[in-house]
Amino acid sequence: MFFKLNHFRLVLFVIGLAIYLGSAGCRKSEQEATHRGTFTTINPDDLCKRITNILKQTQDGRQLSTELQGAWQIVHGILAFGEQFTVLHESVTVPALDYLLEGGTLQGWKLRPGENGIIALVEEGSALGQGHQDQWLGYLSQCGNEGIPLETPLIVGETSATVDDLLRQAQADLHTGQEATWTLMAFATYLHEDEIWEASNGEIWNLSRVIEMELDTDLYSSACGGSHRLYGLATAVNIYRGRHPEASELLPEPWKAAEDTILESIDLSRRFQQADGSFSTQFFERPASSIDVFAKLSSSGHIFEFLAVALPAERLREPWVLRAADRLAITLEQTADIDIECGALYHAAHGLLLYRNRLCQSP
Repeated sequence: MFFKLNHFRLVLFVIGLAIYLGSAGCRKSEQEATHRGTFTTINPDDLCKRITNILKQTQDGRQLSTELQGAWQIVHGILAFGEQFTVLHESVTVPALDYLLEGGTLQGWKLRPGENGIIALVEEGSALGQGHQDQWLGYLSQCGNEGIPLETPLIVGETSATVDDLLRQAQADLHTGQEATWTLMAFATYLHEDEIWEASNGEIWNLSRVIEMELDTDLYSSACGGSHRLYGLATAVNIYRGRHPEASELLPEPWKAAEDTILESIDLSRRFQQADGSFSTQFFERPASSIDVFAKLSSSGHIFEFLAVALPAERLREPWVLRAADRLAITLEQTADIDIECGALYHAAHGLLLYRNRLCQSP
């Protein structure tokens, strides 16, 4: 009798659960994630101070070394803090960017002279080296507040070069079908939209064609949920608008298509945002969360970094954006004494730095 009764209860439970899941599963994946309840009002001025404090803690409280970490980890730190980021080298604290550019050796930092400039070797799947085409160049163009100039000296073995040599080699190596996410970050930053060049395989390129190639690539299957690809597109649109303030709403193609994709992705970020202010662990595909704080930090940090460059100035103080920044700051505060994967950590820090710089200057 005991078994039958419990079996009957189990059947009722399964039926009830199926009804519940069935009703929940009927919602479209793109449906807005709604959260009931009252949210605490966040003061932007107080938030700026908190972000400054946690950025200082993130920069000074974590010490990477050339012995224990590779280029992948250290370049991400450089992305976040630029010339201010330091590493430990032979028991001495040195500026990481200067160390690399002046010919310092590091696991995964593999550069060599090429026919058209300097080649940065790609090691797909590597935990130490450049995992994507032109990733180092892309991050050098974006690091810290403004990136670094093309004329910055770069030592490769016995060769004296500049960052411009990385750019020229990237232009020569560009080909149809290439993952050009980090390439676009650099090209949009360093090249004028009217520049036309011939790649080493004979293909003719300009910035518009690179943007079109990025727009034709599936966002959801892109690295880190498409956040890097969106960051590159946002960089291109921002720079174009900065050069052409008269454009207003009349952006030419493919910049208009890029901006449409950016605005749609901003809206998806907001709609899929979780009740605690974090963003979806499924990025721009559907609402989702995780009990893994590091998974949440990774998705929220990457998405917020995109938003920090993509949001119009008048939207920086919208409540959902303030809550996202607050949650990211809280997460970094709560994990200050814990080892964190460098990509998640430094993309979050870079996003907060860019956001703080814009927020604290906005009315």
